[in-house]
Amino acid sequence: MQAFLDEGADIISQVDMPEISRFFGIVIAMYYKEHGVPHFHAKYAGQTGVFSIVDLKLIEGRLPKRVIALVLEWSFEHRSELMENWQRAVAQEPLRPIPALE
Repeated sequence: MQAFLDEGADIISQVDMPEISRFFGIVIAMYYKEHGVPHFHAKYAGQTGVFSIVDLKLIEGRLPKRVIALVLEWSFEHRSELMENWQRAVAQEPLRPIPALE
């Protein structure tokens, strides 16, 4: 399972678990094979949390409170891009990278 950026295309290829963003040691990924509510995964130090895009809240897993706060801040800024990527994932289309939290 590997994700990579197509040169000049500004899209992420490889379909299993594309990484769409990375900041402060947090990796944000969206899986193609999952359905249900629109969501994304945040991984940090061996822990994983699943966040709802619609509600912008942790719906599964455990992460440190500071990491949750950073992920929520980032997702609030990029909610529309997350939803676009969710629609692309459901359609099995390449995902677009989302800028990191600064």
